[in-house]
Amino acid sequence: MRAPSSKSLRFAAVLGLMFGALSLGEAKAANGLELNFWLSGPRYDGAVADCDKALPTIATQFWEKESSFWNSSLKITGFSAVREVAFRPWQSDNIPRRYCTADAMLNDGKVRRVHFSLIEDGGFAGYGNGVEWCVVGLDRNWAYNPACRAAKP
Repeated sequence: MRAPSSKSLRFAAVLGLMFGALSLGEAKAANGLELNFWLSGPRYDGAVADCDKALPTIATQFWEKESSFWNSSLKITGFSAVREVAFRPWQSDNIPRRYCTADAMLNDGKVRRVHFSLIEDGGFAGYGNGVEWCVVGLDRNWAYNPACRAAKP
C-alpha cells in the first residue's frame, strides 16, 4: 500500500478546517419538530399482580430451563408459604416490582426456597407483568448468586 500524497493530505486538512469553521456558530434551542413531544416517558400505575399469579409461570419456566439447558428431569410440583416480601422498595420513579418468596416442592422430594419478583410492564416487549425468579440451590448458571441473594430486594 502506498502512502497518501501531500496533495491529498492538504485537501483533507483544508476540508476539515472548513467543516470545523462551520460548526463554530452559535448554539440554538431545538425547534418544535426536534422536541420530543408525545414521548412523555413511562407512566407506571403500580398495578402489579399478586404473588400467586406468578407461580404457574415459574413452574413452567423452571421445567423448561432444567430440561433444555441442564438435561434434568426436575419439576416444581407445588408451592407453599407464598408471601410478599416488599412492594416498590426503592424510589417511586423506578419500575414497580413486587418481591415475593415461597417454598417449592420438587419432584425429587426436596423443598427449596424460591425468590421471585413481578415487574410491571416487564413481560415480552413490555406487555404484561414480567417474572424473575431463582430457586435456591438450583441457580446453576449463578445468575443470582450467592444463594439467590440478587433476586431479593
